[in-house]
Amino acid sequence: MRRTAFFLFALGFVVFWAVLSTGCANIIPPSGGPRDSLPPHLISVSPRDSTRNFHGNRIVFTFDEYIADPQDLPNTLLFTPTFEVNPEIAIRAKTVTLRFRDSLLPNTTYTFNFGNAIRDVNEGNAIKNFTYVLSTGPVLDSLSLSGKVILAETGKVDSSLIVMLHRNRTDSAVIKDRPEYFARLDGAGNFRFQNLPRDTFALYALGDAGTIRRYQDTSKLFAFANDPVIPGVTKDLVLYAYRSRQPSAATSAARNGNNTTEKRLRFSANPSGGNLDLQSDFSLNFQSPLRSFDSSKVLLTTDTTFAPVRYTVSLDSLRTTLRLRSAWAEGKRYNLILNKDFADDSAGRKLLKTDTLNFTTKKLSDYGKLNIRIRNLDTSRNPVLQFLQNDGVVFSVNIKGGVYRSTLFNPGDYDLRILYDTNNNGKWDPGRFFGAKRQPEIAQPVSRKIVVKAGGDNDFDVTL
Repeated sequence: MRRTAFFLFALGFVVFWAVLSTGCANIIPPSGGPRDSLPPHLISVSPRDSTRNFHGNRIVFTFDEYIADPQDLPNTLLFTPTFEVNPEIAIRAKTVTLRFRDSLLPNTTYTFNFGNAIRDVNEGNAIKNFTYVLSTGPVLDSLSLSGKVILAETGKVDSSLIVMLHRNRTDSAVIKDRPEYFARLDGAGNFRFQNLPRDTFALYALGDAGTIRRYQDTSKLFAFANDPVIPGVTKDLVLYAYRSRQPSAATSAARNGNNTTEKRLRFSANPSGGNLDLQSDFSLNFQSPLRSFDSSKVLLTTDTTFAPVRYTVSLDSLRTTLRLRSAWAEGKRYNLILNKDFADDSAGRKLLKTDTLNFTTKKLSDYGKLNIRIRNLDTSRNPVLQFLQNDGVVFSVNIKGGVYRSTLFNPGDYDLRILYDTNNNGKWDPGRFFGAKRQPEIAQPVSRKIVVKAGGDNDFDVTL
């Protein structure tokens, strides 16, 4: 009896604590499972991929998930060869339908590249580089053509350009006709055409191509191949893109400066702050071209004594920049006195009164000594060494001997670039396609950056 009583007591105690523990426990809802990270899977396509002798008017893709309706799909999808009227794209539930509104060419292989536009609704997982191919003839074209596009002036790449193939190889075709084939660049500037026929094409690259893909604006980036290309035969293609020059500074300045209510002649001084480089000119930059200029009404003096200084003054061809050059003394104060009648601009504006500008030159201790040796430099191509800051050229020098030395160089961090100056005029020149068929001058970036410090020697060996 005692054993039975003890057993029943123990059993009741266990049940009591079990009930108590259950009542105090935190109730955790079941997990919803792992997050969906898989892109949609193509279940079927009608007609099937790589179909031959196609004569239908639509293609239907069916996936295992609901497909998001991307607003940019018409711009993302690449059709090659191109259509006069692009196919209609419809997305409904798990299907994507292309309906042709233009006649397909006979015996032609068509490629439809969706890029990364096919995504699921829930998580936006994309099918990478989804491509479909069919042929209206008995065979699938299988030739390819690849290469690279480089910006000629900087040696960098711009992946927004497209590359175009024209069967019509006359120069006017790039203006009047849509290309038969086009391809986009990847992040490294490379392009690749696939499923091409054995034919001969003119090859171009174009920036800001839009939907018309025609070279009708010479301010856009443009590149051309010197010779026709043949898929499967032509190799190692490199195109150098250039942009024709923008409207002149004088035109822009005149347009921006035609304020009839402004009576005072407006200009900015360089340097506007800080000290003048001993190797530079002091300049005045005018908002509008000057109509008249009288150098006798400009005086350069020094110190508080206003002692006259010898100098030369010149006005550039656009009549918007006035430069003063002198044998500047280090760490010295200068005074530029402008008589109120020294100049007037195209709108008749003058100074309202005589004005004095003050500036100071740098000291020799502000500079560093620089020695650069460039190895593996092709000196036969008129190389020019360019020093860049914030992607802009701040100084350039001919470096035919592969060595540059300077006892007065401005300290700072610099990127380097080699410009191959074909016409030896000291600056980069764009190409010219129509008529001359002249390629642009080419710049080669230097991977090594340099830091020039003041007050000492700065020696660098650079290998190309």
